[in-house]
Amino acid sequence: MTNTLAVADYAIIAGFFAVMLGIGFYYSGRMRNMSQFFGGGKQVPWWLGGVSFYMVSFSALAFVMHSEMVYKYGFVSVVLSWLAVPAAALSGLFFARRWRRVAETSPLEFIEARYGVGMRQGLMWLGLPTRLLDDSLKLFAIGTVVSAGLGFPFSTGVIACAVIILGYTFMGGLWAALVADFVQFVVLVAAVIVLPFLAFNRAGGLSNVLDRLPPDFFHLTRPEAGYPVAYLLCYFTLLFLNYSTSWALVQRYYSSENDRSARKVGFLVSGLYLVGTPLFYLPAFAAIVFLPGIENTKDVYPLICKTVLPVGMLGMVIAAMFSATMSTLAGDYNAASSVLTNDLYKRFIGRDLSERHLLVVGRINTVIVGLIVLGITLVMRTLQGSGDLFNTMAKVFGLFLPPVAIPMLIGMLTPRVSSRGGQAGLFGGILCGLAAFVLGVKFPYLRKAEFLTFFTSGMALLAMLLGSLICPDTGTRRAQVLAFFDRFRDAPVQASAVKAQSDISFLPVIAAGVAAIGLILIVAVLATAGLEKGHLSVCVGLTMLLVATGFWMAARRLKQRAVDCRL
Repeated sequence: MTNTLAVADYAIIAGFFAVMLGIGFYYSGRMRNMSQFFGGGKQVPWWLGGVSFYMVSFSALAFVMHSEMVYKYGFVSVVLSWLAVPAAALSGLFFARRWRRVAETSPLEFIEARYGVGMRQGLMWLGLPTRLLDDSLKLFAIGTVVSAGLGFPFSTGVIACAVIILGYTFMGGLWAALVADFVQFVVLVAAVIVLPFLAFNRAGGLSNVLDRLPPDFFHLTRPEAGYPVAYLLCYFTLLFLNYSTSWALVQRYYSSENDRSARKVGFLVSGLYLVGTPLFYLPAFAAIVFLPGIENTKDVYPLICKTVLPVGMLGMVIAAMFSATMSTLAGDYNAASSVLTNDLYKRFIGRDLSERHLLVVGRINTVIVGLIVLGITLVMRTLQGSGDLFNTMAKVFGLFLPPVAIPMLIGMLTPRVSSRGGQAGLFGGILCGLAAFVLGVKFPYLRKAEFLTFFTSGMALLAMLLGSLICPDTGTRRAQVLAFFDRFRDAPVQASAVKAQSDISFLPVIAAGVAAIGLILIVAVLATAGLEKGHLSVCVGLTMLLVATGFWMAARRLKQRAVDCRL
């Protein structure tokens, strides 16, 4: 495809990157300790944590993958995405409060008290490589999408994305990531909200699209395409386990200001998926009519954008795709750095380290994580094996996630599972899954995602039960487990006693970030294309300025309320 980006589009992308760096710079001097850098001082409001959770839970690949599925298989793609609604709600209902009480600066810190040091180290060494490889795939995906689909240079996009994420997470920690996520959310909504209307208008209206859709388009399952009911149940299970144990996602639970806010995070994510899913995938409905016969269906979403969007808005869409991926990676970088700092460096170097020292180490670990991910991504580019790699990784995550997640979650629910039982569930489930995967050479059904998910889940549960019966906790170990449950059940964790400066400043920063991007959009379009060609982009920019004004007024009210309380 030829490069159709205009000067205004490049200006918007550059402005977007500059705003992200500005957010990191703003928070760089406001991080005082590890709790703030990795856990937000447990002062994050539910709406900010929920939007951040939502942004971290998907990447740019979702736009391309689900639009392709809608184009090829119909409504089943929307059904798959809507499974996130009950998955997020159940995760928030059952585990948000528990995560907030057991974790402060690392998602693995409670594992040692619950299962012992061996389990904590095992989860760290299993989780880190998987997380880094997953992040590399997402960075590779955004490079592929914006280069092959929208004409933005691959290397430029990947390196710029990696450097910007590193910049604001290195400087501002979790607070910078959270505020950047919210600004990116506004950019995402502004970019995609007009696309369904433009696409349906291009296709001749809603009634024309409905009349010309295939007869089986609205079927809820597509067994012939590999999406039977069993697959939907498998996908729901993986979503629930991921939302309840992913390092970056549960970080939004345990950074919340109280237990009730933590639960609201999950419920807000559920609502955003309910509303956002059709918004993202409706354009592909219309594309069946006005872009029939696309050979490479991975190009469906980029082709829709290039066909119907006016000047300036294509740059906004690329910024939105970067937003989705950058949010995911920023969350993972911060969470992975917290694990390296707390579960590796602090353990092996020494426990009597100052907060300032650990804060420096946390920032260095953030850089290390980001550079490793970037290096793996560039190696993937040279190997050019993306198709098989993505398929293989999907199966690998289906194999590893249940044995890793189930012991973590059950460990927060009951003291009856012993330390040996937890270890048996983790390693037994993985070994059984690997055995099934190897036997899949002769029996292909063993490698299907639905089989692997339920098989490894069942084996992990069985191994936990047998391990706990054969090797129950006794003596000191049993007393430690009971003390752990007494502590997190009966004593809700309060916010940090040291009031974070950042918790009263995020509203003006959000307002400034949204206003800056909206202003850049307006100026870039008017300066290069004029009002006649870019009137829609100008309207979107003005709307962003209105949203920014709303946040600024809310910040003023909050500040005035704080002054009144002191008087």
